[in-house]
Amino acid sequence: MYKTTRCLFMAILTFCCMIQTAAAQDETIVFTPQWTAQAQFAGYYVAAAKGFYREAGVKVRIEHPSTTQSSMLRLRQNICQATTLQLCQAMEIVDDGIPLVNILQTSMNNAMVIVSARDKNPLTQKGAKVGIWSVGFGQLAICMSIKDRLDYQWVRFAQNINLFLSGALDATLAMSYNEYYQLVQAGIKMTDKNVYRFCDHGYNVQEDGVYMTRDYYLRHREQAKRFSQASRKGWEWAAQHPEETLDIVMQYVDRENIATNRVMQRLMLQEVLRLQVDRESRKREFRLRPDMVMQASRLMVENQMLSREVTYKELVCE
Repeated sequence: MYKTTRCLFMAILTFCCMIQTAAAQDETIVFTPQWTAQAQFAGYYVAAAKGFYREAGVKVRIEHPSTTQSSMLRLRQNICQATTLQLCQAMEIVDDGIPLVNILQTSMNNAMVIVSARDKNPLTQKGAKVGIWSVGFGQLAICMSIKDRLDYQWVRFAQNINLFLSGALDATLAMSYNEYYQLVQAGIKMTDKNVYRFCDHGYNVQEDGVYMTRDYYLRHREQAKRFSQASRKGWEWAAQHPEETLDIVMQYVDRENIATNRVMQRLMLQEVLRLQVDRESRKREFRLRPDMVMQASRLMVENQMLSREVTYKELVCE
């Protein structure tokens, strides 16, 4: 009788586990990149278009943020299950009490630059009016301004270079794969004198990675793993097939009615792929580096942008 009952219990338990597993595999991961459609997210578009997610047995739907719903807001409200964040952003969110897990790191180098007007050196412009994104991304620049006693006056902008071009700013922050090329196309002369690259001055901190809330990750480990592997495959394919990748990117751009062009997106893709190659190993490693986490955390704590150090172990789940 005991054996029969025990066997029946085990059969029921196995059946329930099978149902839970099937349900988990059937659940769609809504993935929201942190910005509008562009080549910055090409690998994910490729993974969807080429069927890499489907081959991995995971359902993924890509939904971009809107003016009223940022990617992080969507993640907090469980509207999406995964998003891209810069490392410094992720640290601030963890420090605010929302545990996150990095499941894939795409950026191995920092892309941020300061571009000064009138061919001036940004480090000589104390008290300058400097453009900074209203949605964030400028944590390292703020740290640098404080550390070097530059006392920059930060002027927030939404998403373009118009304030700088109009002469309202002395300098502006830019990403080397985005606003930098917008400025080049607008006729701004770029030299070693008026362009300050953070990665060359002790601030080479990784940026974009894919994050999930720790709670969701712990309940969907296998899904997260498959999503990560398929996304990596998408990026590796993109590096080998840039023109075909651009075809896919432009489909997303056109669908989202983004004001851009193929030339701009080609420049962006080239730079994003370059930033994925680690300076030391000269390989695409797709991993969060513990030393860069420590560097970023200490810089932000020293400049009172974090209340405590956020550790590498908090951001990964090995």
